[in-house]
Amino acid sequence: MGKKKKKAKKGPPRSPADTVKKLMKAGKVKKKCCRSTSRCKKCPVLALRKAKAQFAKAA
Repeated sequence: MGKKKKKAKKGPPRSPADTVKKLMKAGKVKKKCCRSTSRCKKCPVLALRKAKAQFAKAA
């Protein structure tokens, strides 16, 4: 008798920020940028840039 899993929404995220929030929750992106000169792989700034590029490409 555990917790029931919530069903995920099937549609695409509404904005790039929503995409990054989803990645943060999954643990693939850090919650705060460390502001290093060469951005790390888990940087939320890079994730947002990448998400914006994908949304622009899709539109």
